[in-house]
Amino acid sequence: MVCDRCRLAVNRLLDEIGVVPVRVELGRVVLSEPLASDRLIQFRKGLEELGFELLDTREQQLVEAIKRELIHLVRHRQEPLPTNLSNYLAEVFHQEYSVLSKLFSEQVGTTVERYFIAQRIERVKELLAYDAYSLKEIADRLHYSSTAHLSAQFKKVTGMSPSAYRAKGCPDRRPLDQIG
Repeated sequence: MVCDRCRLAVNRLLDEIGVVPVRVELGRVVLSEPLASDRLIQFRKGLEELGFELLDTREQQLVEAIKRELIHLVRHRQEPLPTNLSNYLAEVFHQEYSVLSKLFSEQVGTTVERYFIAQRIERVKELLAYDAYSLKEIADRLHYSSTAHLSAQFKKVTGMSPSAYRAKGCPDRRPLDQIG
């Protein structure tokens, strides 16, 4: 689940199968007790119909937590990271970054860094589409070292400059769960 509508859909599904959650967060459902096997089957099937999956293993849950943290960094963090991304993630998840990175790459098929860059570029596309921010303001909001760095990274990923992207009417945006 990567958005508030996703949370609402999961809440509705739980209501349909007669389960009252303690809370439904992005990417996580907290229940007061484990689901009975028949309800678990219903829940899993309902999630699949919604385009979600139930994450059974601890590794899958960790990878989803890393994704949520990266999305949070791109969309909500007001200040720049106090350290580099690898050190930050190692601190947040209390594990060696090499372990996190290897697991993430195996499960997702891309590196943590590429996933983070893809999230940032998608956010740049979104802000360009609003047409309310200059490139400098976008670079500042997303903690790029300069507009030149943002432009170079944007062009490398999309094949066009931010201004060309904006001039084309901001095509080709993707939902958060399809980025990476």
